[in-house]
Amino acid sequence: MLTEKEAKAITDKILSYVTAADASVSVSSDRLSHLRFAHNAFLTSGERDSRGATATVWIDGKRGASSTNDLDDASLKTMVEQAEKIALLAPVDREYMPTLGKQEYKPTPGFVEATANLPVTARAKAIGEILSQCEKEKVIGAGFHRAQAQTGASATKNGNFDYDQTTSVSLSMTARTPDGQSSGYFLRSHYDIAKLDTERIAREAIRKAIEGRNAQTIDPGVYTVILEPQAVADLLGGQAFGLDARSAEEGRSAYSAPGGKTRLGEKFFDEKVSILSDPWNMDVPGSHSAQGGLPAQKIYLIKNGVIENLVYSRFWAKQKSKEPTPGPVNTIFETNGPTTSTEQMIASTPKGILISRFWYIRGTDPRTASLTGLTRDGVWLIENGKVKHPVKNFRFNQSITQMLASGNVEMIGVPERVGSSEGGGGGGSLLPALKLKAFNFTSQSEAV
Repeated sequence: MLTEKEAKAITDKILSYVTAADASVSVSSDRLSHLRFAHNAFLTSGERDSRGATATVWIDGKRGASSTNDLDDASLKTMVEQAEKIALLAPVDREYMPTLGKQEYKPTPGFVEATANLPVTARAKAIGEILSQCEKEKVIGAGFHRAQAQTGASATKNGNFDYDQTTSVSLSMTARTPDGQSSGYFLRSHYDIAKLDTERIAREAIRKAIEGRNAQTIDPGVYTVILEPQAVADLLGGQAFGLDARSAEEGRSAYSAPGGKTRLGEKFFDEKVSILSDPWNMDVPGSHSAQGGLPAQKIYLIKNGVIENLVYSRFWAKQKSKEPTPGPVNTIFETNGPTTSTEQMIASTPKGILISRFWYIRGTDPRTASLTGLTRDGVWLIENGKVKHPVKNFRFNQSITQMLASGNVEMIGVPERVGSSEGGGGGGSLLPALKLKAFNFTSQSEAV
């Protein structure tokens, strides 16, 4: 893995080869290891180490870029020459902004040596215990344990330099009953291997599979729902709610208003909802470098239901004579009201549906922040404050802004670190369970 001194020497060398008027260069190193298991047995295990570099240059406002995975002098020089040749042939980059001059970055947590150098034996022992538990409970387990360490640096011809290092480790697991009729899933991640609770992940996946047997069919429709943190992460994690200033001002988002105006400053969500980005949060630390290389800051996007900030890129901020927005670099859900356990949410529900997670989620209309997708790996009907029985899966079509609108958010749980299913746990947001008054299921699904 590249040290800061090594990374600085390489970026300096790349910049020394640049003849273009402006340039941004980077170098990175990556260590990725995994253990995959299926049918209660180890399947594959491996490790990959890689390095790479990129160069982006501008000549008379025209942009060219090139990359290489060879860091010897000749390869780096060839990379720069290729980027400059491409720039000469390219059209003018209408959104070109001069690269940043020297910036000051405040270090963030997020790198743990024990995660970067996770022993194969320790990983095998943890997964071996999970497989033994699957055999004991008579379910079939499959999953993916992944650990990654990354170091990287970027530099500009105008004098900026930025170095960062991060680690992440995750375990996703699916448990199925032998007849294939019930399935449970659980995923968690962290940057510190000591804080990844593999026993909990296995326990929850197995429990959901066992309790999901004999699922019944009920009609689709609008239901009160309780979304476990995983389901919330699948819908919201990493999206930062699409609070982009340009799309809002151009009339292309849910936060647009007539006449080129936006919903900035409006109470657009339930007053119990606050969303922020905090690079120094110890549970979900973010990069110290935000969009465009700007130093990251703690920033509220939504506070007590009010849209506090829209994200201005450097280019769009210049067009609108505003300051660019440095965030977000993570997603943290806060509430100004009391928090409630999932058990209390269930006990308060006359009729509703408990959702473990969502899958295959796709946007349908950015102007209403609408998504479609499927439930998966555990859905239960709630009646009279108790879980009555498992039900078969649904397809949903739901506007996120309507989902979190005033009056629709009935209860909020304690936020915990959780990443989206489709993201594989590579990152994490701080998100709670939610009880929502109305959620729209449009059809049934026979998938388990």
